Amino acid sequence: MWPLFLCAIISVAVMIERFISIARAAKDNEGLLDTIREHLQQGRVQEAQALADEAQGPVAGLVASGLRAIHLDSDAIERQMEELALRETPVLTKRLGVLDTIITLSPLLGLLGTVTGMIKAFHVVGTQGLNGATAITGGVAEALIATATGLAIAIVTLVGYNYLTEKVKEIIADMEIRATQLMNILISVRGREGRPSEAATLRA
Repeated sequence: MWPLFLCAIISVAVMIERFISIARAAKDNEGLLDTIREHLQQGRVQEAQALADEAQGPVAGLVASGLRAIHLDSDAIERQMEELALRETPVLTKRLGVLDTIITLSPLLGLLGTVTGMIKAFHVVGTQGLNGATAITGGVAEALIATATGLAIAIVTLVGYNYLTEKVKEIIADMEIRATQLMNILISVRGREGRPSEAATLRA
């Protein structure tokens, strides 16, 4: 039971920490992109970069990364944002593997506790015979508590793990959408500027 209690404590601690961290990262950045679009259309590149730098979260960081490379061509900007996205993804999924391990480990620990409890119960049969029937049934009931505890921990952790995983997927999808939106904004602004060289467009 002690390993199961440890799994329960770790599971709750990780879920709370990940919930807070992911909730901070999952911000609505629609307004941010609209404001940046207005700044870029009016030629205020530095203001757009400052706005993206002040915003928090991986999506805002991705936009800021693209704006810092605004003097480069489109392929270079995409590579810059892709590099940042690759760095942010492990941060978002951090410690989720611990929850996945607890989901698998807890029922097995519970089963192990039940098996060892059953062994002790049948040992009573071997030493006391049927005279220890009360001890046998009590031992079996006590042994089953381990399995029930392990299953309960796994069920609760599974719900939290699936929720957090879906939130991470939503943030990653939002990063992809905002990166595409930023590229479309830059292409639109550059097209209106009519500069001959894409690399010389919108220098900060």
